[in-house]
Amino acid sequence: MINEQVRDKEVRLIDDEGNQLGIVSSKEAQKLADERHLDLVKIAPNAKPPVCKIMDYGKYRFDQAKKEKEAKKKQKTVDVKELRLSPSIDTHDVQVKVKKAIEFLKNGDKVKISIRFRGREIGHSKTAVAILESFANDISEFGVIDKAPKMEARSLVMFLAPKV
Repeated sequence: MINEQVRDKEVRLIDDEGNQLGIVSSKEAQKLADERHLDLVKIAPNAKPPVCKIMDYGKYRFDQAKKEKEAKKKQKTVDVKELRLSPSIDTHDVQVKVKKAIEFLKNGDKVKISIRFRGREIGHSKTAVAILESFANDISEFGVIDKAPKMEARSLVMFLAPKV
């Protein structure tokens, strides 16, 4: 609440330098704020009596928006990159995929490795699990298994996370 929205009988007042002025009536607090060409802002409405501060509210909101913008810049979003394999993949092809997975893990992204079964290939799910386990061993220096291999519909899926 700002300025005239503050309708409490008495408020604990803090001035623009941070000094406590004690408990005063809200009209008197508003008058003090007007004299200094600043706003009266309620900062702790649940306290007894409520705490109000004299400040430049426009500048305060601007500074808050600036801080939020800075915080957003420093955030790192984690993407999930997907690599698809087949149950009949050759060893060299696996090594190419391993190199790509290591590149993703170095960038701080998670990697989803999926082996898609078509037709009768689903009968060879044990070989696919072996492929995923050897894949995890190959990248163990750069990442760890986030979610173990698991069947989802007609695919075997495993998630890898970068090592911390």
